[in-house]
Amino acid sequence: MRIAIKVAYIGTDYHGFQVQPDVKTIEGEIFRALRELNIINNPHEANYIAAGRTDKGVHALGQVIAFDTDNPDVAIPRAINSKLPRTIWTWARAQVPFDFDPRRDARYREYRYIMCGKYKLSLLRNASRLLEGKHDFSNFATPDKEKKSTCNIEKIKMRTEREFIIMDIRANFFLWHMVRKIATAMKMVGSGSRDISWLEEMLNLAQFTEGIEPASAYGLVLKNVEYENITWNEDAYAKKTMSDNLEEQFLWHGVMAETLKELKDSMTG
Repeated sequence: MRIAIKVAYIGTDYHGFQVQPDVKTIEGEIFRALRELNIINNPHEANYIAAGRTDKGVHALGQVIAFDTDNPDVAIPRAINSKLPRTIWTWARAQVPFDFDPRRDARYREYRYIMCGKYKLSLLRNASRLLEGKHDFSNFATPDKEKKSTCNIEKIKMRTEREFIIMDIRANFFLWHMVRKIATAMKMVGSGSRDISWLEEMLNLAQFTEGIEPASAYGLVLKNVEYENITWNEDAYAKKTMSDNLEEQFLWHGVMAETLKELKDSMTG
């Protein structure tokens, strides 16, 4: 049987999603858990495929993996989570056809980037509308020979939430560092250091090229990978357990943020 699993993780302490030698990765932890439960023995033999890769420090809510298994009754989120660290968890599964490829079969992917700072929302929204549609995004990506550089951004939504700017972006696929470089461009336009005409030039590679740095990885979340004709069965117990865990972390980080603010203010007062 072929099983697809939805995976979420906090990427802070990992060297990215994809397994690498001698460093801790999300995929490495997943392989270990699947082996310990005798769900798969060898990722290659199980035709294991992931929807995509995320870089060091990037987080996810809707990463998708798929594999063949002779032990499907154990391949459930709550069982897999029992072998995973608390910063990685699975929360939904689906039985899929044997030719299902979570990377190639994806209809679209959605990311969220969270940025902190004072930016003019009207400028951000004007800039985001310019990027929607089909463009060559080479000026917004790190070169990757495996992918063509023309993508179709279906939507970009910019909004404010407390002291944060939230950017939600959906496309058929994304280039390496593309979302984080778009976040950098949004910050530049939103702060007034660059204007809309510069952004128009960035989309015209025949006349203009410029390298920009990707925004910090910690603000990026892979929210969802969407497919046709896949029925997901969510594990209510797994979701409740991880929600309680995240509540504990949320409170801890909230207190730490206030503590750091107090220390900073004391040094600048």
